Amino acid sequence: MIYLKLFYEFFIIGLFTFGGGLATIPYLKDLAERTGWYEVSFITDMIAISESTPGPIGINMATYVGNEVAGIFGGILATVSEILPSIIIVALVSKFLFKFKNNQGFKHAFYGIRPCVAGLLAYVGVDLLSVAILNRSLISTVGLFGSIDILKSIIFLAIFYSIIKFKKHPVTYIIISGIIGIILKL
Repeated sequence: MIYLKLFYEFFIIGLFTFGGGLATIPYLKDLAERTGWYEVSFITDMIAISESTPGPIGINMATYVGNEVAGIFGGILATVSEILPSIIIVALVSKFLFKFKNNQGFKHAFYGIRPCVAGLLAYVGVDLLSVAILNRSLISTVGLFGSIDILKSIIFLAIFYSIIKFKKHPVTYIIISGIIGIILKL
């Protein structure tokens, strides 16, 4: 039964995710909350791992979650089920691509999907920022501003500034942040 559940959950994520790997994050958060297969906070760690390893976050998460829930076969099954919708859709679209290439309805549909994807990514960004710099357990007692971790906020701002200023590969910032975390024992 767990194999069927893994297949279904990751097939749905693969089917409805538009916009690349980071667009899977709202679905992965929902999956964590509904199934308890992993902690929502683990998604932040998985983003860091996915940025420094080959493959998009959704596929890496599918492999990880499937493996944790149902072993190696579960990891393979979850991974395949997440990419299966894309394979099917690309096969169908490529067959009819020339028919739809100039279709106004097709163009309008993607015009409408773009703001949705941007909204999903903005939500993910705000949610990840709150996980990264807030101590969520303190919000109810000391309020939003009192729960801000100053040290993590400084690291966030320094890395954010460095990304804009120096434009290095994301792995560079992940390694630097990991070293800072080890040194400061965050």
